[in-house]
Amino acid sequence: MDLVFRDAEVVDGTGGPSYRADVAIDGGRIAAIVKEGAAAGCQRPTARRVVDAEGLALSPGFIDMHAHSDLALLRDPDHSAKAAQGVTLEVLGQDGLSYAPVDDRTLAEVRGAITGWNGYGDDIDFDWRTVGGYLDRLDGAHGGRGIAVNAAYLVPQGTVRMHAVGWEDRPATEAELNRMRRLVAEGLEQGAVGMSSGLTYTPGMYAPDAELTELCRVVAEYDGYYCPHHRSYGAGALRAYQEMITLAQDAGCALHLAHATMNFGVNRGRAPELLALLDEALDAGADITLDTYPYTPGCTSLVAVLPSWAGEGGPEAVLARLRDDETAERVRHHLEVVGSDGCHGVPVEWDTIEVSGVSDPALVEFTGRRLDGWPTARRLLIEDRLGTTILQHVGHEENVRAIMRHRVHTGGSDGILQGLKPHPRAYGTFPRYLGRYVRELGVLSLEECVAHLTARPAARLRLPDRGLVREGYVADLVLFDPESVAAGATYSAPRTLPVGIPHVLIDGRFVVENGRRTDVLAGRSIRRTH
Repeated sequence: MDLVFRDAEVVDGTGGPSYRADVAIDGGRIAAIVKEGAAAGCQRPTARRVVDAEGLALSPGFIDMHAHSDLALLRDPDHSAKAAQGVTLEVLGQDGLSYAPVDDRTLAEVRGAITGWNGYGDDIDFDWRTVGGYLDRLDGAHGGRGIAVNAAYLVPQGTVRMHAVGWEDRPATEAELNRMRRLVAEGLEQGAVGMSSGLTYTPGMYAPDAELTELCRVVAEYDGYYCPHHRSYGAGALRAYQEMITLAQDAGCALHLAHATMNFGVNRGRAPELLALLDEALDAGADITLDTYPYTPGCTSLVAVLPSWAGEGGPEAVLARLRDDETAERVRHHLEVVGSDGCHGVPVEWDTIEVSGVSDPALVEFTGRRLDGWPTARRLLIEDRLGTTILQHVGHEENVRAIMRHRVHTGGSDGILQGLKPHPRAYGTFPRYLGRYVRELGVLSLEECVAHLTARPAARLRLPDRGLVREGYVADLVLFDPESVAAGATYSAPRTLPVGIPHVLIDGRFVVENGRRTDVLAGRSIRRTH
């Protein structure tokens, strides 16, 4: 054998009780599991290397069901933000906006639209235009060595609409809808695992339900899943959740609810209402999962809170409206009085918005500050060319805990890695689940939590040989100390790495060894194959 973990406490991902065992790895797969007290005559496995795992838990690698590392994986071979957490697979293409499929016009527009998420990408050679081309680029990154962790991809519906319709707030024509159907089908044929939407982001939010249903029918044909950031996490949250459930049922499509939170003052204590809605649909046979991060603040770009009408025409049109005093006053009125659809139908409370990053270094003084009103927000939007990222302190701890207990819950960081002061969830989500919510608070048992972070997302992704510690499975594994694992990232020091995770393997290779990131690039694109 290549490697044996000796005397590990195996938390296998099923949710069942952990057990003590030797786990042998050979050729990138789990070759043997010999439990303590195995029948006489069953020899303990030997290997070229033996790691003493006494006192440590061995689990499948964690799957980040909602990541924004679309350019970070190409930019940074180290990518310790995720590798050090034990993440072995990220799902990209989230919130309806990413970099494939595109043409030259669309690529330029989407780069501008999500500068706050990934940077403008001046350091990236955008030599692809298709989903397959992007996945090939991941596989060939860093001189052909690959990427830090594995990556799956969702076809982004907003980018598809940008490509076929543009930035107009209207239903698609039949010809445009057919074009979008083809783009989604091509993306799935080339390896995407499903489709995402960002229904509080332009231009994806301009799509009516009938249009989304038609695209979800295509996703269903390929056995993919629909992952919407739905139309409201605030005033209309429950209605928006029900809208997505009904839409997916009408299309016959599996549904995965992105960062399924209940935020803003109007939703304090209302998580049980959401969970009852989910249980009713699940009991009726719906195929639904969801992901959350274990924090109360949200994170997005500042431009995202604007009303949808302000986004029509694309980034340059937004900037032109903001520069015009009369139009900017209309924007302010919608934000502060009406309740912008971009801000989930809730009138904005500026003191809940903290600047987490800027694209223009000349504006760095604003990082870490709460906004003091519309004049400052308007200035930032214009001078930073819509590249400002923010934290929104609008969540509720009781909702976070209730939702993470649910039977279809999975973990997703929603980690934006841009900015001087990013949300700590980008560096801390998975050890925070294990440290705070398992060990300290007992919200989940260790076995339950690991199942939420491994086998359950692997099942949603239709991965036949990942997500469990089982013979024959790919050796994407994490060895951690249940007594010390914890997130190091805080709001004041958000790029601090976690503690208590000494070893992380992808494809049987150490990407983290003795608590340090190696130079191994074992990650590849994980493509839909059935």
